[in-house]
Parts: sequence; structure tokens; C-alpha cells
Amino acid sequence: MANDYIQLAESMKALGHPIRLQIVSGLITNGCCNVKQIQESLGVPQSTISQHLKILKNAGVIEGKRDGTMVCYNVIVDWVKNVI
Repeated sequence: MANDYIQLAESMKALGHPIRLQIVSGLITNGCCNVKQIQESLGVPQSTISQHLKILKNAGVIEGKRDGTMVCYNVIVDWVKNVI
């Protein structure tokens, strides 16, 4: 049970930044997106988007699926979808 709370806290911490909230919201609204699509939508440097995606992925909020050279990201946590 303690591990559940640890995972929940990590997910919530990952969502505690405005850019990450925008990324998650965009993924929920638009479905699977790659880094370039997210960068163009938010107008934030690609390196910044990649750093935020890494944090969200490490927290278990999103996953990336490789399609050739492109990685497509989507939200995998239902409670996050409901909250956003």
C-alpha cells in the first residue's frame, strides 16, 4: 500500500509544472503526439519539451511508442485523464 502512495505522489509531482500540465492536456485532447508536434503547439524549445517528457515518463504518467525514428507519446494513467 505504501508503494501506491509513493507512485501517486511521484505522478502528482510530475504534474506540478505548467508546461507539463499543458503537455498532458494536449496529449489527452489530441491523442498521440511526437516531440515536434508538442514543441510547435507550445512554442517551447525542443530540448525543454524532451526534459519535461522524461519527467512525465519516469513518473509513469505517459509512455512513448517508437514508430521508426519517431516516438509518439500518450497519457496512460486514467485518473490523470479525469483530473485534467
